[in-house]
Amino acid sequence: MRSRQPSLQFNGIGTMSTDSTTAGAPGNPLLDEWTTPFAMPPFARISDEHFRPAYTAAFAAHNAEIAAIADDPAPATFENTIVALERAGRLMSKVGATFWNLAGSDTNDTLQAIEREMAPRLAAHYDAITSNTRLFNRIDALHTARDTLNLDTEQRRVLERTHLGFVRAGAALDATAKARMSEIKQRLASLGTTFSQNVLADEKAYVLALASPDDLAGLPPFLVDAASAAARERGLDGHVVTLSRSLIEPFLTFSDRRDLREKAFKAWIGRGESGGATDNRAIVAEILALRQERAHLLGYRTFADYKLDDTMAKTPARVLELLDAVWAPAVRRAGEERDTLKAHARKLGLNHDIEPWDWRYLAEKVRRETYAIDEAELKSYLPLEQVLAAAFHTAHELFGIVFEERRDLPLYHPDVRAWEVKRTDGRPVGLFLGDYFARPSKRSGAWMSSFRVQRRIDDDIRPIIVNVANFAKSADGKPALLSFDDARTLFHELGHGLHGLLSDVTYPSLAGTAVARDFVELPSQLYEHWLEAPEVLTRFARHAGTGEPMPAELLARLKAARTFNQGFQTIEYLASALVDIAFHDGDWKPGDDPVAFEAATLARLGMPREIVMRHRTAHFTHVFSGDGYSSGYYSYLWSEVLDADAFQAFEEAGNVFDRATADRLLRFVYAAGGSRPEGEAYIAFRGRLPAVDGLLRMRGLAA
Repeated sequence: MRSRQPSLQFNGIGTMSTDSTTAGAPGNPLLDEWTTPFAMPPFARISDEHFRPAYTAAFAAHNAEIAAIADDPAPATFENTIVALERAGRLMSKVGATFWNLAGSDTNDTLQAIEREMAPRLAAHYDAITSNTRLFNRIDALHTARDTLNLDTEQRRVLERTHLGFVRAGAALDATAKARMSEIKQRLASLGTTFSQNVLADEKAYVLALASPDDLAGLPPFLVDAASAAARERGLDGHVVTLSRSLIEPFLTFSDRRDLREKAFKAWIGRGESGGATDNRAIVAEILALRQERAHLLGYRTFADYKLDDTMAKTPARVLELLDAVWAPAVRRAGEERDTLKAHARKLGLNHDIEPWDWRYLAEKVRRETYAIDEAELKSYLPLEQVLAAAFHTAHELFGIVFEERRDLPLYHPDVRAWEVKRTDGRPVGLFLGDYFARPSKRSGAWMSSFRVQRRIDDDIRPIIVNVANFAKSADGKPALLSFDDARTLFHELGHGLHGLLSDVTYPSLAGTAVARDFVELPSQLYEHWLEAPEVLTRFARHAGTGEPMPAELLARLKAARTFNQGFQTIEYLASALVDIAFHDGDWKPGDDPVAFEAATLARLGMPREIVMRHRTAHFTHVFSGDGYSSGYYSYLWSEVLDADAFQAFEEAGNVFDRATADRLLRFVYAAGGSRPEGEAYIAFRGRLPAVDGLLRMRGLAA
């Protein structure tokens, strides 16, 4: 997924573009001109204490830039208003990109304190910009006259997006409403930061010690090694299970110790609900109430109406139409899967009811029996280095780019790696960073972010993109082995990364992933398809020990098992998406307990008791650590409708690397950023919009 950095910028204002154009300030490298390769942040010179004074300087510089635009005595023009806004805030972006990437990937108590302090200050800063009446009047005048300004397509788009961003931020409200809107935004920024830090604290605090050989029963060697590495990472002896998804999910899949599976599972789904200082329930309730008030101030019935108005879906009704179309067949399939698991459990002499901590364990037993696929065997053919090579090869074949590793660059953690990305003719594309292993200082999940976005305004600025994941690190000297889901995550995040790297627009506010939330997952989810393409797997899936390719019969079994357990996986996801919409579309009322509301919503939907939603409310960081995916968690499924159809274009061409199809994909999707409406972009690539049928077939849910 995309980074969940605070969404405090509106188009050109505060875009994540890092420049080396700021005036020097002795002793603070964040304010110096950066002469590092690629103008990377000089991480070795940056200390935590540099961020507060750097932000102070950035606030002042940005305020001066905005005042110069708003108070310009000359009539508003596209150049002196819109382009000037696109240029403004570069110091803010330089400082912010460095800070927020470190706050997510390698945090500490000091950075978290700065994060809590800066979140409301940043909200207030950007709110002051969008509340600036003189500035908005200039933008509004240009927007009114846009048909007479002789703008090209991208210029018109950046004007329209800038105007819309200001309106949605409350620029057209009266003074009283603006003041209340500012209070709401600042409070939401603080609450979202606290929510995220509480989840990280719960994840960081929990370890399940595997103290005896019996505690390791059923665990394959790769998982024993990962549990040992996790213990060493925390300064402990022996083996531990943490709440990192790449460690706990395999534990739930393989551990023969049902009591330990139950204990670990309950800790995993109970993050943010401890009843102590890190309990998020009251925070969620306040966030929801403030979001409702914000939407009402802007004239919307609900927060979902407000958020979805600027997406492809447009309305909650259209979102629910999609989710409902998939829910019923997914429940039916999950019921069939449950019955199969029950029958298998009886064969094993297990007569207890199936509980959520049993599903993955029994499903793996059934998968091994039905398809003769052993997850441990499969992982041995997916070492991290080979999966990276496969992902980079796919980018080369589709888009004509190469990744050359650089071991000489200053990076923020020893685990981070860097690749210079070029066209095959040597032209620069950008810099790509990969930060793949779990550690206590990193929040959970996987994401793409940037230290600098692409633009062609003034200069040809190439992007610096980072992918962050939480794969389990192997024991010393052994290659890191990925599950198939881990490998899919790597491809997914590189899909986001390519969306940033291949961006080819003029204005930074339209660059890369600056697209509608329900379109932003298309480039990432589409890219996952190439992992499963035989042309890729047969070449790069090689045994970590012997180097032998994955046997053809294992490939065939893997393909046959593609839709195995899809009822379970679809219900896990859909439940989270449906609860998200229910929270924001008027069903939840102030005073309702959020966790009780979650339970009531799931009961109304007929949620199978053996399955738990993928992200329960109290740790649903997609939705409550910021506004990014609020009312928008459905977007993964919306984008999956698009990506199923998009990959079919390659299949229809008879070649998963078909040049003509790849060229259209590059031009209208990966390189286009937000330079045109998303529906137009997809139609330009595919010739039409897709239907949901392809998704149902791909997931094996079609009747």
